[in-house]
Amino acid sequence: MASTAIVTLTKMMETLPESAQEQAVEHLREFIADMQDDLHWDALFKTTQPQLVAAARRARAEMAAGQARPMDYDQL
Repeated sequence: MASTAIVTLTKMMETLPESAQEQAVEHLREFIADMQDDLHWDALFKTTQPQLVAAARRARAEMAAGQARPMDYDQL
């Protein structure tokens, strides 16, 4: 069963000429693909969040202990 948002979108699309419908569908495909990509990255970041926090804490501790040095971009 379609959600009310899908039903509303379908009704709106039906009011457009066919060429405009095709154009709208192409925009929606791109938009949905971008959203799926964003959701994928959000999920990846969520799963790595504890490791990122731990790495940041280690970096702060190393800086506080004088073990860190400025990055030399020429050596990259």
